Amino acid sequence: MMKKENPVNLRIRSLILLVSAISLIATTAASVLADAESAKTRYTTFCVKCHGEAGKGDGAAAATLKTKPRDFTDCKRMSTISDDTMFKVIKEGGASAGLSPDMPAWKDGFEDPEIKDLVAYVRSFCKK
Repeated sequence: MMKKENPVNLRIRSLILLVSAISLIATTAASVLADAESAKTRYTTFCVKCHGEAGKGDGAAAATLKTKPRDFTDCKRMSTISDDTMFKVIKEGGASAGLSPDMPAWKDGFEDPEIKDLVAYVRSFCKK
């Protein structure tokens, strides 16, 4: 015959599991927020000069380029570009995807997870 567990012990175990789950969720959320903030900082440092602060392709250096930088707020156009393509363009440069060679490759400047975070940040400019 199985021995019944004391209800107090069961409640304590349930409470420990609940606290652990909440802690895991909070840690994950903090990590995601930190990644988003880091992506915003990288964008501001390296991308704003061409793509502009609001992502409209109107940065100070945009006028010097042969091809106007992408307007990330153009939701219709941005919806036709996959995350994989954006990742490739950031990592390998515009020419790697048949786009403007004015877009430099950042493979030596960013790690893959940082590029993925930048892709997510760029997507945030398209507010439907």
